[in-house]
Amino acid sequence: MTVFCGIDWAESHHDVALVDETGALLAKRRISDDVPGYRILLDLLAEYGDTPETPTPVAIETGRGLLVAALRTGERPLYAINPLAAARYRDRHGVSRKKSDPGDALVLANILRTDMHAHRPLPADTNQARAIAVLARAQQDAVWNRQQLVNQVRSLLREYYPAALDAFLGKHHGLARAEARAVLAAAPTPSKAARLSLPQLRAALKRAGRQRGVDAEAERLREVLRGDHARQPAAVEDAMGYQLGALIRQLDAACVAADELAEAVETHFRKHPDAEIILSFPGLGVQLGARILAEIGDDRTRFADARALKSYAGSAPITRASGKKRHVGRRFINNRLITTGFLWAFSALRASPGADAHYRRRRERGDWHAQAQRHLLNRMIGQLYHCLQTRQLFDEDHAFTSSSADLAVAA
Repeated sequence: MTVFCGIDWAESHHDVALVDETGALLAKRRISDDVPGYRILLDLLAEYGDTPETPTPVAIETGRGLLVAALRTGERPLYAINPLAAARYRDRHGVSRKKSDPGDALVLANILRTDMHAHRPLPADTNQARAIAVLARAQQDAVWNRQQLVNQVRSLLREYYPAALDAFLGKHHGLARAEARAVLAAAPTPSKAARLSLPQLRAALKRAGRQRGVDAEAERLREVLRGDHARQPAAVEDAMGYQLGALIRQLDAACVAADELAEAVETHFRKHPDAEIILSFPGLGVQLGARILAEIGDDRTRFADARALKSYAGSAPITRASGKKRHVGRRFINNRLITTGFLWAFSALRASPGADAHYRRRRERGDWHAQAQRHLLNRMIGQLYHCLQTRQLFDEDHAFTSSSADLAVAA
């Protein structure tokens, strides 16, 4: 007898349903979200034939968490069903729009019974790759959070402190620089900035870690901060200064978090067997390479071919056709991977003559910038798939052979 399991998960409890190949309900159970609950679930699966030789497939609406970690033991196939897809399946079982947690578990079990071939199980990535995924995604989130805070600081400074924008926006990293944060923490208002002496400015720069050109930079900052700018009323200016101080403290924490996570990513990523191959590609450094590995994993059977990986990355075009209407556009699959991919393609333009030539040929054919970048990313994703499958390093001469071949592959 073939058995299928569906689990509707929640924060405090989970509902489990088991059905056979005819759709008959074999068992249902509500378990707690703790070790005893996980043991009850595994015992229930074993009672209905779950063994290492014949594992029971399980459908659940998430691919993370302790429950998923417990289910991933052994060779049990685990399917993470998109909640929107599960909601569509629910309508197949009734038109009354009723909903319950045990009913959702039954729907998930029946999804595997009828359409398991249309869904992809969670990849069998190594623990090392999964650890890199945790760190790389956390570092990416920290970078996004840091940029959001920088945008808030910039927006606030435009309202009452334009001198600070003149002082730091032209510098590398802008307001996220340690020097900018140190000076703004010492002088959060234009009135306080105007009273800063050269020794105070030099001390702030040294606290930020600057070692060279301290005197010249301190003189430049004093001249800029004492410039003639419009001012808010004193009470409003002081209030905005308090707001800026709070944002600077948050920005300090975000910068430290991003830097510490970047160091952890580098330590873990360089130990992975795929790191050497990924870093051999032009435009891929440690952080971008780790993000690529985090999203595609190291399960070489996850993607049937290069086209499947391109589709998952969002670089392969997708066609929507109905009647007389036909539209070819981009995919929206994995936002983290496509964001990293565009950064990779942009960096590759300067690091690879072949990539730059490929991009320019696409522009000459009429592609706009983002479209040409996507074509380039699509080409390089295919090359990455080939190198990982064959355990080869990137070779510029073999990667870009002729203009006609480049255009044919990217089209």
